[in-house]
Amino acid sequence: MKLQNSGKLIAAITGLFALGNAFAAPTVTRLNPPSALFTYADATPPYISRFLPAQRFDLQATIQADAGKTITSVVFKVNGSPVTAAVGASAITSIGGDKFSATIRGYSNSTAGVKTLVVEATQSDSLVATGTGNFEIASITLNAGRKAKNIIWLIGDGTGIAHRTAARIVSKGASLGKSNDPLAMDTLPVTGIVTTHSLNSIVTDSAPGAHCYSTGNKANNGQEGVFPDDTTDKWDNPRIEHMGSYLARTQGKWLGIVTTADVEDATPAAFAVSTQDRGAGTGICDMYLDEAVLNHNLRVLMGGGRKWFLPLDGSAGAGSGRVNSSTATGGDYVVPADVQAGWSVPAGSVDPNRNLIADFQTAGFYYAPDLAGLNAMTGSETKLLGLFNSGHMDVSYDKIAYRRSSTVASGSLIATYPNQPLLEEMTDKALTVLSKNANGFVMMIEGASIDKQAHNMDTERWVHDAIEFDKAVAKCIAFQASNPDTLIIVTADHECAGINIIGGSTVTDAALQGTAVGSLKGIVGTYDNAKFPAYTIAGDGYPTTMDVDYRMIIGYAGNSDRYETWRSSPSYNVSPQARNTTTGYLVTGQQPGTGVQSAVHTASDIPLSAGGRGAAAFTGVFDNTDAFFKAMQAAIGGSK
Repeated sequence: MKLQNSGKLIAAITGLFALGNAFAAPTVTRLNPPSALFTYADATPPYISRFLPAQRFDLQATIQADAGKTITSVVFKVNGSPVTAAVGASAITSIGGDKFSATIRGYSNSTAGVKTLVVEATQSDSLVATGTGNFEIASITLNAGRKAKNIIWLIGDGTGIAHRTAARIVSKGASLGKSNDPLAMDTLPVTGIVTTHSLNSIVTDSAPGAHCYSTGNKANNGQEGVFPDDTTDKWDNPRIEHMGSYLARTQGKWLGIVTTADVEDATPAAFAVSTQDRGAGTGICDMYLDEAVLNHNLRVLMGGGRKWFLPLDGSAGAGSGRVNSSTATGGDYVVPADVQAGWSVPAGSVDPNRNLIADFQTAGFYYAPDLAGLNAMTGSETKLLGLFNSGHMDVSYDKIAYRRSSTVASGSLIATYPNQPLLEEMTDKALTVLSKNANGFVMMIEGASIDKQAHNMDTERWVHDAIEFDKAVAKCIAFQASNPDTLIIVTADHECAGINIIGGSTVTDAALQGTAVGSLKGIVGTYDNAKFPAYTIAGDGYPTTMDVDYRMIIGYAGNSDRYETWRSSPSYNVSPQARNTTTGYLVTGQQPGTGVQSAVHTASDIPLSAGGRGAAAFTGVFDNTDAFFKAMQAAIGGSK
């Protein structure tokens, strides 16, 4: 068991350092990969950092030198043996305040077991600082069963148990105590429960929440593809090899990334990008082409985020979001020389006028700007880029309304980008492209706005997107039926908003609209009075309206204040504190969120459903990083 009084231990150590300051010596203050052995002097399992045999990762240490001194040499040892870096793949860098960062890039180890990592840093006066940690190389069992040729991750961002239940009630209905039909994800035969903490908090954000599935390791909030370090540089953190890169390198698989978010957003980027800043959109999107196409065999990239691909000078049209800096918000990327050498990647550059769409096309990608572009594909394409909005794609609630009657919600971009595909349509085209690889593929499909609209406490929109997400799951299950060597994993990166289904309205929608603000609370029917809300599903597979009589009522536990009418909002992405102020009932919250991020992620466990080759391993309660190793066991060692 890890130390419960770690704060007291750290305080005591800090005090000892303060007492001994007159006799200071250089000190190792950080050692990557992270370990409880280094942080708490605890060598017992579970081990914080784990890797596949031959999975690549960086070794890094921060050393606090004495005032006016420098660090002249650093040696990393694994199980007592010094690590030799490839040419150019190591560095000792001054990072200010008499601190130095030492790295060896692209290390790997092929022998299973727990390894002791020691760093020895020599100061200019010959004093030596030492730090000790550990990491584990996981074992892969070679089973007699067939391997998973294809791995499909379906991530309903923010989706907890209640999000699934709400989508089922609306899209399938319930009566006489039973659901009328299951969701597609409900039909997958294996179920598990996943814990979701990040490296630095019990409550994760989406970057480490997805990074755990793509690398098998923990990350700090806001970071993806990397371990934390002590610099402000967005691009120099110690890296961990992604699943897509590992399987491209060892098995020749392709990678696909499909999202309803901006493609630079945390969940998609966590499957191919290495940065300590999940918001560095210019560099993230450049890195997809410059690194992931080559090293991950990235063949499909679809979602929103067109603004990052348009040159800032307007030469390819207005609306660019690119920036002329590597340090600013939305920053471009430039990586240091040791990263270039250790990971065989280009240096990157600050190039605000880059036409990234044209560069993708030059690299052989078919470009689809809308649904018509997707439908114009010939079927022979082996590379696909789809960018359907300037930022995040509009949610299915508004896409469906526009398809039915050209209805445009206030704040929606649907009129500017009127022909945005639904997630199931994107999934269908992605599967067509990726299935052409005889070696198989890894694909991540994200229903992004389940989370984003749960943050906004816009019930109708996140329920709609949960239904859209389930339709993408159905597409994958149909693909699996004819491609049985496919593993499907349906889960989330975290729960968002502390959602639960608290009952049903006790009045008709007409009566609800006429209910006085002060009495809106009284229409919530609980227990017997909740009954069985009934929604009508149109021919397109989505509800004809969310504003039905005796509707389902949703409550939020991770919320800020909001004005609640229990009805659909005609406006898109309007703060819960700003909408319905004259017609809604004030529900006070537990935390001070503002704007459309008014509800927050929670530390609640999340459900996982799996089917296909290797799915039997995904049972019980397990850490989110375990899901990576279960999937890779299926891909490398086969199923039992």
